[in-house]
Amino acid sequence: MIEARKLTKVYGEHRAVDGLDLQIERGTICAFLGPNGAGKSTAVKMLTGLLAPTSGTATVAGIACSPATPALSRAVGVLPESLGLFDSLTVEEHLTLTGSVYGLTNAETERRTNELLSGLALDHGRQTFLDECSYGMRKKTALAMALLPNPQVLFLDEPFEGLDPVVSRTIRDLLVEIAPRGVTIFLTSHILSIVEEIASQVMMIRAGKLVYDSRRDGMASSLESIYFDLVEAPRAGDWSWLGSPQS
Repeated sequence: MIEARKLTKVYGEHRAVDGLDLQIERGTICAFLGPNGAGKSTAVKMLTGLLAPTSGTATVAGIACSPATPALSRAVGVLPESLGLFDSLTVEEHLTLTGSVYGLTNAETERRTNELLSGLALDHGRQTFLDECSYGMRKKTALAMALLPNPQVLFLDEPFEGLDPVVSRTIRDLLVEIAPRGVTIFLTSHILSIVEEIASQVMMIRAGKLVYDSRRDGMASSLESIYFDLVEAPRAGDWSWLGSPQS
């Protein structure tokens, strides 16, 4: 469902993504992990057609990843880290606009909107303007927009960041429910405990290179241990001054 061969993006002398090979099957929840600056967002932008690669190839749902491929936009749903919302529109208006963009009938858009708002506990805020919404409501609105066209593949950038436990659990349960129906989910996250709970495939990237793929390498120890060994170890510091008596 998602394939990449030697996918590379170069900015000047900096190789943001360096020869990335991916193989992700339909219905997989794949977590794409790495520290800030490792190349995760650049890779996602290439896979969603927002950025042209310097070299290499990629396909999503059998469609070549290219900024000039409208079919790719129709096949994928994207939750960007920036969320991409409009403060002057209500929650419901965002979904209505999404349905129009994807060519859904008004009746189908309304039906899906009602189901998404109910399932994501957004019913009470459907007429709330986004500049009045909490961060959790904003993130759930952006997720609802990504889901409304019924995409074959979902790309989620940090879907659990900054959320309270209830919202986080709601989104986790939703992803686990739809993946067996054939929706492929590609997500980035720094919250390893959630990833370990829901992901059926884990990949790790460091300095633009893929350094781990659970399908290839197996999960011999805890996800946290593997991450610290291969990607980025915790830093030790001299904290002796903390908690010392004030002079």
